[in-house]
Amino acid sequence: MDNNKAEDRTERLRARLQAELAPTLLEIADDSHLHAGHAGAASGGSHYSIKIASEKFAGLTLVMRHRLVYDAVHEMINKAEIHALAITALAPSEAA
Repeated sequence: MDNNKAEDRTERLRARLQAELAPTLLEIADDSHLHAGHAGAASGGSHYSIKIASEKFAGLTLVMRHRLVYDAVHEMINKAEIHALAITALAPSEAA
């Protein structure tokens, strides 16, 4: 994949998460190179690991936190820009 395209995709992912979840911590790793030859990689979708802390996660279950993350990036998933997300979602008090 074109490195500039991958960087643009990562920055769009970062921007969406920042806009929707106002994170106090956001780390994004593009793990696509680990999935070369995988069906999702062949279709152009990227694999990401994210660690995110947000006040919006306080008091929510893990499933609810993940749902907020997926809701924030659903357009990128629907357009097959993202094939897979590994999510660590924390309340700020858990990230400290």
